[in-house]
Amino acid sequence: MLTLPTSAHAALRQHGEQTYPHECCGVLLGRFEDNGDKTVTRAVGCGNTRDDSPHNRYNIDPRELIRIQREGRARGEDIVGFYHSHPDHPARWSRTDLAEAHWIGCSYVITSVQRGKATETRSFALTGTDENDKQLADEPINILETPQT
Repeated sequence: MLTLPTSAHAALRQHGEQTYPHECCGVLLGRFEDNGDKTVTRAVGCGNTRDDSPHNRYNIDPRELIRIQREGRARGEDIVGFYHSHPDHPARWSRTDLAEAHWIGCSYVITSVQRGKATETRSFALTGTDENDKQLADEPINILETPQT
């Protein structure tokens, strides 16, 4: 299960709307729980560096990813997943999504953005032991109300 605070859920959906008709992308920081679940503390938006087909592909600059990972570690957070949008397509993974997913154990969250409006958001856990047997499996999302301060 992936637990997302309402703020992170809203942020990744809004990111998809802002970048429409191109795909958005970002990193989910948080912690891995002892039972295998993941709890997100922050969603960090990234720039989509794909210039050949940003409407249906995304790429996170490795330097940006390393920076986010370092900053997260300094706060006691791990990379627990990634997110991206599917403009005018369903919130389900594609063969390309599976081929380009490499962080086994992490969540891959996809938001469908239809005509500029975020509709469905789904999560998929990357399972397996290596590149040869990896799979994306449906993963429930628990949206956690964030306390008012």
